[in-house]
Parts: sequence; C-alpha cells; structure tokens
Amino acid sequence: MADSLRVWTIGHSDRSLPELIQLLRAHSISLVVDVRSQPYSQWAPQFNREALARGLEAADIAYRYLGDELGGRVAEGGSSGRQPDYGRMAERPRYLAGIEELLTLARNDTVAVLCSEGDHRQCHRHLLIAQTLLRRGVQVTHIQADGTAVAGERVMRQLSLFS
Repeated sequence: MADSLRVWTIGHSDRSLPELIQLLRAHSISLVVDVRSQPYSQWAPQFNREALARGLEAADIAYRYLGDELGGRVAEGGSSGRQPDYGRMAERPRYLAGIEELLTLARNDTVAVLCSEGDHRQCHRHLLIAQTLLRRGVQVTHIQADGTAVAGERVMRQLSLFS
C-alpha cells in the first residue's frame, strides 16, 4: 500500500451536525464512512443513519455506511467477555472485505471514518480500524474535537494482536 494513501477518522460525540460538517470541511473531507454498528441514538438523533446521510449530502459530502463490516460490536465471536477481541475481529473475512472497500473509497475520495466516540483513543476506529490500516502502510489522521488533527499510531496493547 502506498504511503500516500490516507484515511481520516472523526467522532461525532455530542456536537451538532453543522459543527461536524464544519470540521469535515476544514479537512477537505468529501466522503464520510460510517462505521457504527448501531447508527442510531436517542441522545443524538441528528446522527441517526438516515438523518446524517441527508445532512451530509445537503452539504455536498458523500455518505457510505460500512458499520456491518467495520463496526466495533460483533455478535459472532468478536468479543471475549465484555471487551471486544479486536485481534479476532481483525481476522474476520467480512471485516477484511470492509477494509478493502474502505481502501478503494480512499483512493478516490478524501475519506473520514466516523463513529460516535469523541476520543479516538477510546474507539474502535483507532483500536481496530486504524491499527489495520497502519499495518498496511496507510496514513491515518484523527480529527480532534477542537479541529486539530493528530497522526494515528500503533498502540502497545494491540501490537501483539496486529504483528
């Protein structure tokens, strides 16, 4: 994988849709790839799947749902106890197919992987997806709540799972 390929990540947290769009525009994001297993919330209905898709498309930002492939909650053998087993999840054929689709999208658009968690360090977009991408030589950049961007990096607890 060429080092020039980049995937951004962002968490919607409890911000408004216009605030999210402003952050996306500040980083020239043209496509949001939603990786939430359950893209609905009674607390943040502006980010329910259909509402989010409509809002982004009205702002000329494309939307794609890949939560079935890249979501952080997996029913079939993707957890050990209460914690997700990211090592096992990263080996699932459906997950790997989702990664390939994400990479194809990133070759044609400036892509941001979206989940709900505001802090990327506490989210599967960093602990699972970014680790897979980094291992493949893809640049990962996390958009922070204040609009700054930080480079993705390997995390120690995942090194043994992703070596």
